[in-house]
Amino acid sequence: MANRQKKKRRQRAPATPSPRQPSRSEQKNEEARAALMPLTPGERPAAVTVAAIVAALLGLSNLSLYIARVDIRGEDPNAGALLFGGLMLAAAWGMWKVRYWAVLGMQALLSLIILAFSLFAVTAASVWALLLALAVVGAAGTLFWFLIKAMARIQMPRRDQ
Repeated sequence: MANRQKKKRRQRAPATPSPRQPSRSEQKNEEARAALMPLTPGERPAAVTVAAIVAALLGLSNLSLYIARVDIRGEDPNAGALLFGGLMLAAAWGMWKVRYWAVLGMQALLSLIILAFSLFAVTAASVWALLLALAVVGAAGTLFWFLIKAMARIQMPRRDQ
């Protein structure tokens, strides 16, 4: 008798799938996307402006130290300093022109800075070194956070198209 019930269960038609209800997180994501407004022509988010200024200052200071032959390690500066300075100036130009690739590159750099200074904080030899590391991680993390929404607005298609 148990075998008959098992056979009857197997022969039943599969239930019709019900329409899937979106989860609360998916609903919140949709609401956030709907609230985003694309950039107007010539508009630059404040976070992108700050990031462009930071990149320009890093690039100019690095290039000026290279030209002056100054290195904090006590050695002659190498081509890496020149390359980093040029890269930062290119990123600053790209962010000033509100280019997605530049903001994405800056975020990649910020994530590496956060990682490096977090490791530096773990191995800090003094309170001042720890405070410096925490200040850099806090500033880079804050800028990274604000660039996320700016990136969403930069890549967002125009609604009138």
